[in-house]
Amino acid sequence: MTADPVRLSAWVHGLVQGVGFRWWTRSRALELGLTGFARNARDGRVHVIAEGPRAHCEQLLELLRSGQTPGRVDLVVEDWVAAQGELVGFEER
Repeated sequence: MTADPVRLSAWVHGLVQGVGFRWWTRSRALELGLTGFARNARDGRVHVIAEGPRAHCEQLLELLRSGQTPGRVDLVVEDWVAAQGELVGFEER
């Protein structure tokens, strides 16, 4: 397992806007030491970008799928690439 940072892109489907989902995601990501953002998409999804150690990104992904989030998550579509390193902190957009 490599220690190189990765970038997780997760499209979260369900009832995830207007329920505190982005705030909750930001809190979990900061606890895991990740950088990135969570932003609402026009179609009702939330797009989460997180960078950091793969194990920490995988933990965030598990949390997104845990059923313990605000609102209701029906599906999370993930994609992995190498970290780009331009993100600072974790913000709601």
